[in-house]
Amino acid sequence: MRLDGKVAIVTGAGGGIGHAVCEQFLLEGARVVALDLNEEAAADAVGRAAIESGQATALRCDVGDSGEVQEAVRRAVATFGSLNTLVNIAGGSTSRDARVTDVPEDEFWSTIRRDLFGTFLFCKYGIPHLIAAGGGAVINYTSMMALVGSPDRDCYTSAKGGVSALTRSMAVEYGAQGVRVNAIAPGLTMTPRVQARYETSELVQEIGRRHLLGPCYPIDMAHMTVYLASEEARVVTGQVLPVESGVTIQ
Repeated sequence: MRLDGKVAIVTGAGGGIGHAVCEQFLLEGARVVALDLNEEAAADAVGRAAIESGQATALRCDVGDSGEVQEAVRRAVATFGSLNTLVNIAGGSTSRDARVTDVPEDEFWSTIRRDLFGTFLFCKYGIPHLIAAGGGAVINYTSMMALVGSPDRDCYTSAKGGVSALTRSMAVEYGAQGVRVNAIAPGLTMTPRVQARYETSELVQEIGRRHLLGPCYPIDMAHMTVYLASEEARVVTGQVLPVESGVTIQ
């Protein structure tokens, strides 16, 4: 078990990627604190058996609320005794996102709060516990869209670009204390939410045109997350790793 004995917080656990990450972490022996705005969705990500056995717990948490983040971290450490891994997945954008000259100002700030500030808060209050445990791993989720030009998504790309920059600076700041900080930049990932956005024909055309190895699935992100959390990645830090079927190299 590659994560045996490790305690992990996973934000955005109720989404497709978060669900897959929680499942793989449990399979690899980690104890998981699943967090989501929807507590039932977080509980579903880890499953009743894991909760009843004491291998996991699920909590509601608004990642943009400092008080709720501090309480979630406190409860994670109180429940499992330490904290070794932070996985910051929570985020996303809305249909209001647009080019900078058209988008409402409040959409920009709500996206920053959800995607960038939420990551900042969990690192602010979680990293001291990683240091206390002798080191650990932070895995942030940015986006392929922050690596290439992406029209009509200026709020989202701004926030995810900030996550990428924050990842690199924290890697430098906390490396000497044994904390590795990396980010994953997913491509178009076939979560239930993403699949619901596309007509089948449109989706097939998009995948065939740009995704050299076919579509990405949540399990692909989960495998990379497990790797970055494990000792196999002990000298990997400050990296933004695209998992996007070759889209960004074209």
